[in-house]
Amino acid sequence: MTADRELGPAEADLWESLLSVVLWLPAALDTRLKRDGISLAEFLILWCLTEHRDRTNTMSSLAELSRVTPSHLSRIAARLEKEGWLVREPNPADARYTSASLTEAGSRKYAEAAPGYRAVLREHLFDRLTAEQTAQLTGIMAEVARSLNLRS
Repeated sequence: MTADRELGPAEADLWESLLSVVLWLPAALDTRLKRDGISLAEFLILWCLTEHRDRTNTMSSLAELSRVTPSHLSRIAARLEKEGWLVREPNPADARYTSASLTEAGSRKYAEAAPGYRAVLREHLFDRLTAEQTAQLTGIMAEVARSLNLRS
């Protein structure tokens, strides 16, 4: 594989389209979520906790899952804590770590904001694809994700 060769026309078109999606879809999601009083970054942290067993995870694991720096996660968690949507406390298994837990209020906020989040995904992604295209794109994105996870 020659890493520094120029992109061909089809590759350049693909990259331009992908870059547009990577930049603009999160912006559309954030705009919609802010109408529900939560940012995309905050929503994704609530989602991570919702999906985790016991709705609790260490801050370091949350930072890794959400691909934000620990200091950025700390600022997000402080806002979520102020809203009463999560609590942070020393990890009972290892006090060197801090755990974040989703509160009932956080669970309700997530449930309130999730329909708007899904509506934007449907409008800009899923409703524009056939079932076959969805399956193809799933495989393609899984392959790209695997290559990125091996390097992270």
